Formats: sequence, structure tokens, C-alpha cells
Amino acid sequence: MPKIVTGLAAPLPLANVDTDVIMPKRFLITITHEGLADGTFADLRFDEAGEIRSEFILNKRPWSQATILVVGDNFGCGSSREHAVWGMRQLGIDACIGTGFAGIFYDNARKNGLALPIVSSKDRDILLQLAGRETSVEITVDIEGRVIRAEDTAIPFIMDDATRSGLINDVDDTRDTLTYADAIRAYEATLGAGMRVCVIK
Repeated sequence: MPKIVTGLAAPLPLANVDTDVIMPKRFLITITHEGLADGTFADLRFDEAGEIRSEFILNKRPWSQATILVVGDNFGCGSSREHAVWGMRQLGIDACIGTGFAGIFYDNARKNGLALPIVSSKDRDILLQLAGRETSVEITVDIEGRVIRAEDTAIPFIMDDATRSGLINDVDDTRDTLTYADAIRAYEATLGAGMRVCVIK
């Protein structure tokens, strides 16, 4: 992920949007990342007949091209469902700005390059107003500088150092561990010399 993310922002002020809303369980039929964009916010985007809900923000212009969401409180609550983040990334969402996120969702987002800047309620509401304007408003999320810019507005955000570094350097827990591969192998070699095989009969 680049150090700076810029894109059209869409307002999604609903509180407590859980992972079942983000990715309904009927789409959890794959262990790959493929084909999940259609399932993302499916019950908000489409009706029971599969027709587009014209009133939903991501089905309206200009927000159908949004790559950043400004969201309500406690976004991403509910079950641990990495498919929710996979689907959002496939839909083209690079960042969600909110007042706080469920812990497991936050970790899944970090591992998959979805930036989750945390702002105050007051600043979130300012961004919701800006994002809700029909004249396209681009928002810039400066991950390195921990600041959000929109027109003449600059808003600081919270992001822990590990998440910030992981996003900038495109590193997750596995790739971070692999940087210690030589040291791990050396340690394992010392264990091998003194280990005894125990056979259970």
C-alpha cells in the first residue's frame, strides 16, 4: 500500500455494521479471495430479486466510484470473517475512516492492506458531511503523517505504529516473521543436536 491513499469518499454512517452485513454468510463458500466483490454489502446493494437498490450510497453517482468509506461507530463488529475484508478490497475500498473498529476486523484489515484511520466523533461527522456532497470530494489519507486532508480541512488520526508500518511496507504477521527466517533456522539447528526421539508404544 502507498504511504498516501487518495480517492473519492462515500458516507456510510450506519452504526454497528457487522461482518455479516459486510459479507453475508451465503457468500462464504470459497477459501480463495476470488469473486467476493459481489457479496460485499450485498443485502444493502441488492434487493431479494437481485436488483440494484438505487437508494444505497454505493449505487449512486458519484459514490459508485468511491475508494474510501466514512463509516459509523463500531464498524466491523460480529464474527471473525476475513472474507469481509477480502470483499471490500476487491470492491476497490482502500480505507475506512471511523471512530473505532472491532478488534478482529481491525487485525484482518491490517493483514490485507485496508487502512482504518481512527478519528474523533466530531471529526468523523465533518468528514461525513464532506463525503455526502454530490460534488465529488476527494479525501487523502496520509498514512505516514497520520493526517486526513479534504479540501482545506486537515484532521489527525490514530493508527498504532505496527499497523502503520505494516501498511506502508506491505508486511503482515507471516511476512514479518519470515524476516527472522535465518535466526529461526539457526535456533532449530541447536535444538536438533540435543533432541531425543521419544517413541510411544
